[in-house]
Amino acid sequence: MSETIETDVVIVGAGPVGLFAVFELGLLDVRCHLIDILDKPGGQCAELYPEKPIYDIPGFPIITGQGLTDNLLAQIKPFSPTFHLGEMVVSLERLEDGRFRVQTDAETVFLTKVIVIAAGGGSFQPKRPPVPGIEAFEGRSVFYSVRKMDAFRDHDILIVGGGDSALDWTLNLQPIARSVTLMHRRDAFRAAPDSVNKMRALAEEGKLNLVFGQVTGLKGGDGLIEAVEIIDNDDKTHHLPATRLLPFFGLTMKLGPIADWGLNLHENLITVDTEKFQTSEPGIFSIGDINWYPGKLKLILSGFHEAALMAQAASRIVFPDKKVLFQYTTSSTSLQKKLGVA
Repeated sequence: MSETIETDVVIVGAGPVGLFAVFELGLLDVRCHLIDILDKPGGQCAELYPEKPIYDIPGFPIITGQGLTDNLLAQIKPFSPTFHLGEMVVSLERLEDGRFRVQTDAETVFLTKVIVIAAGGGSFQPKRPPVPGIEAFEGRSVFYSVRKMDAFRDHDILIVGGGDSALDWTLNLQPIARSVTLMHRRDAFRAAPDSVNKMRALAEEGKLNLVFGQVTGLKGGDGLIEAVEIIDNDDKTHHLPATRLLPFFGLTMKLGPIADWGLNLHENLITVDTEKFQTSEPGIFSIGDINWYPGKLKLILSGFHEAALMAQAASRIVFPDKKVLFQYTTSSTSLQKKLGVA
């Protein structure tokens, strides 16, 4: 067993909302440790779409998932948070003194006054299409996310799906690919109308192929595909040349051990109040996509707002005898000193 770590707050989840929580808590002198099952900070932004543009972050007309992560890490650097990556919380108990004992699957043990659950949708994994033998090609020519766009340059790419991810990557990869084929089971899409219109325009210009059907097999060897077998909506079988396959069938989200913590849930999400985003268990807060309340919007900017209000309440638990004085970073010399800009 490793030595027990004592801290003010343990944040479960190191995505954008968890990272911004470090900033808000740091302004109030609250120390944080972060736990994430992924091997790097950034959550889904860094794991699933690091190069995908995001358009609704205030003050940034356009920023990538990795760019947002990098900026957040720079913003919280003055507070020196400690990351425990590649770990998952497996046990949680409240002690007699009111603190929580938290243990991960790496046998890291924490004693903390506050827990903040910022785990996005929980642990997630892409839904694998029911194609025989697809496992042998995964990671070499079949991918469920785009980490580096340049890895797809000059390839024949088949993208399967009808949602935002499929349409976004069709549009983003088309300029650098040798060819792009978008396949969906029917001529109707769930993606943003503007993306669908742009895709159809490219198809009419002959700059990408649009087909309707389902993948039934892969041709190739040594992990590299050469062609994809499909069956179209007329039950006819075809072979499409492809060296890269991107199936976007969505993600399977699971709360994992969090579901066993005795918290009130709403459709597999954690119920919180809208004053401080505390759960049904005092001292445990939940912010970001993993929580629920009436009117909830699953937006990063909503999670940032939730982190700010959570931090005010959490600091009162960490420092029960200290008056929390609300200050603005633009005018507070003490806050500017903490940020290293005074």
